[in-house]
Amino acid sequence: MRKQRTLKGPIKATGIGLHTGKKVEIQLNPADVNHGVVFYRADKGVYIEVKSENVVDTTLATTLGKNGIMIKTVEHLLSALYGLHIDNVLVTVWGDEVPIMDGSSAPWVYLLKTTGIIEQNAYKKEIIIKKPVRIKEDGKFAALLPSRKFEVHCSIHFDNTFIGKQKISIEINENTFMKEISKARTFGFTKDIEYLQAHDLALGGSLDNAIVVDEYGIVNEDPLRYENEFVRHKVLDVVGDLSIIGYDIKARYLAYKSGHDLNKKLISKLFEDKEAYEIVGNPNTEKIVGSFVWASLEKSGK
Repeated sequence: MRKQRTLKGPIKATGIGLHTGKKVEIQLNPADVNHGVVFYRADKGVYIEVKSENVVDTTLATTLGKNGIMIKTVEHLLSALYGLHIDNVLVTVWGDEVPIMDGSSAPWVYLLKTTGIIEQNAYKKEIIIKKPVRIKEDGKFAALLPSRKFEVHCSIHFDNTFIGKQKISIEINENTFMKEISKARTFGFTKDIEYLQAHDLALGGSLDNAIVVDEYGIVNEDPLRYENEFVRHKVLDVVGDLSIIGYDIKARYLAYKSGHDLNKKLISKLFEDKEAYEIVGNPNTEKIVGSFVWASLEKSGK
């Protein structure tokens, strides 16, 4: 169990919303212990807590909302915050979408590390998965399985000769997130651009903030940052989506062709079954509770 963390000081940034195409200003501010990550729509005067009940849309991005006010495309920023173990932040946004930056979490990681991160005088709670939670829809699959650490095993399969099938298995910690996941960019296909923009999606998309793929390869002049950058970006999205659980995750995430919607449904199914997880909080009782959980898992052979 680790201490909670926040920022040493505020971070300001400006960028374009991937789907709205609008210029957005954003500021990340330090926050007290147990504050969590909270968005503040400064133009509307509405606070939106990062929690599963506030996920209101998952169409090509994760959108949080409260009282009809929304903040879109939060997953890349949330991924960076979770990956660097930053727990308490007030995110002030002048607009309805988080800036897409370069389509990855790398710019956020740079800003967060440059500003500095400090420990706080409280411990971060953990969620321990005690039994498998699974969801399957339309040939897609996602599950949370018991594990002593946070692992992601992700497979994708696109009807595109350049991407095809890709898979990765990785333990998520601060080091692996920064080196192996954070730089992976979002991606899309040339054949879908006209349809998406006709439906007010990807209006801010460009070769500067996304990998664009046709039937022959990538359209971008810049090369891929990883050989399997596409599946690594899926892991980046998973980390951001699952961070909405609100605790440090001790689980093995296993998925095939998953996305934001399936992740949302997986979280909902998890919290519906009180026997599927254990929340560990007080470090003085962590050894007792944690040992009981692991002993139970080992006895059952899970």
